[in-house]
Amino acid sequence: MSKDNKNINLRNRLIRLMRKEKWQSISIPLVAIIMSFIAAAIVILLIGKNPLQAFCNLFQGAGILPKPSYAGYKSMLTDFMSLLNAMTPLLFASLAVAVAFRAGLFNIGVAGQMLVSGFFATIIVGYSGLDAIIAKPLVLLIGIIAGGLMGGLVGWLKYKFNINEVVSTIMLNYIAQYIISFFIQMYYINPVSRQSQYISEAARLTLVNVEVGDLKMDIPLGFVLAIITAILIKYVMDKTVVGFDIKAVGSNRNAAKYSGINVGRNTVLAMVISGSLAGLAGVTYYLGYYASIQPKVLSDIGFDSIAVALLGNSHPIGVIFSSSLISIIDQGSTYMSSQAGIRQEISSVIVGLILLFSACGVYMKYKISCMSEKVEERKESKS
Repeated sequence: MSKDNKNINLRNRLIRLMRKEKWQSISIPLVAIIMSFIAAAIVILLIGKNPLQAFCNLFQGAGILPKPSYAGYKSMLTDFMSLLNAMTPLLFASLAVAVAFRAGLFNIGVAGQMLVSGFFATIIVGYSGLDAIIAKPLVLLIGIIAGGLMGGLVGWLKYKFNINEVVSTIMLNYIAQYIISFFIQMYYINPVSRQSQYISEAARLTLVNVEVGDLKMDIPLGFVLAIITAILIKYVMDKTVVGFDIKAVGSNRNAAKYSGINVGRNTVLAMVISGSLAGLAGVTYYLGYYASIQPKVLSDIGFDSIAVALLGNSHPIGVIFSSSLISIIDQGSTYMSSQAGIRQEISSVIVGLILLFSACGVYMKYKISCMSEKVEERKESKS
C-alpha cells in the first residue's frame, strides 16, 4: 500500500471516529485544545521563543511537572495543591454556566452571584467567631441560598416579563458590585489592604499552610465537593425527569410547552440551580482561595467560566477536564514568564484561542458530517 493510500485511510478512520455523536463531546474539544496550542506555539515562535520550553514551564508552574528546584517547605505537591485550590471555584462557576446552557439560558451573572454569596457568608459567618465544625457547613449553605435566590430572580424575570437573562444578569452584576463595595468601604474595610477585613480561619474553606511532613501546603476543602457536585449534576441531567425537562426547555421551548412541560417553572429552576452553583463558587473563592473581598471588583472566574463551559461542551465531566486545563494555564503563567522570558499575557492568548476554537464546535460538526458523506459516496462508487 502506498504512503498516500495509508494517509487517506488514516484520515477516513479519524472522520468515522469523530462522526459518532457519543464521542463528539470528547473529540471536538480535544481538537480545539490541540489547535489552540498549535496556534499559541506559532505566536511564541514569532516572538523568538521556544514553545516547547514555554509549555514545559507552564506545566511546571502548575505542579504537573517537577521544577529544577524549590523553595523551603515547597515541592511539586504543594504547587499541585495550589492548583486544586484555584480550580475549585472555577469548577463550580463553570458548572453554573453549563447548567444554564442546558436550559437554553446564558448566565453571564456568575461573577455577581459569586460576589453576593461571598459577601453574605463573610459578614454572617466569617466575622462571627463560630467554631469550624459549624462555620464551614454554614458558609456552604449561605452560598447555596444566596446564589440560588439571585439566580432564581433572573429566571423569574425571564419567565414573568420575558426579560433577556443576559441583560438582567449584567445589570445585577453592576448592582451587586457597587452596593457591596459601599458596605465594605463603610463598615468592613481593612485600612492597610483596602479590602474587606480578613475572615476567621474557622470559617475559611481552605486550610492554609498545613504542615505535612516537611512541607507546608494549602488544602482546598471544597475540591472534593466540586467533583461530587459535577457527578451529581450529570446524574440529574441524564437520569431524572427534572433533567429531561430542563434539557427539553433548552432544546425547544415551544415544543416543550406543547408536550406539557412547565416552561416557566423549569426556567426558574434551572437558574436557581445555576445560581446555587455560582454561590458555591463564590464562597470557595472569597472564603477559600482568598480570605477577603476587594471592593468594586468582580472576579474574572465569573467570565472565564463561560470559556470553560464551552470547552467542556456543557457536559459536567467535560467541565472538570476543561476547568483543570484553564487552571493549569492560569497557575503556570507566572513561572513560564520568569523562566522562558515570555510575557504572562501569553496565557490569556492561549485561553482566548481555546475559546475561539471551542466556539467553532458546531462548524466542526458540520464539516465532519460533510467529509464523512463524501467518504461514504466514494465507498459506494468503488463498490
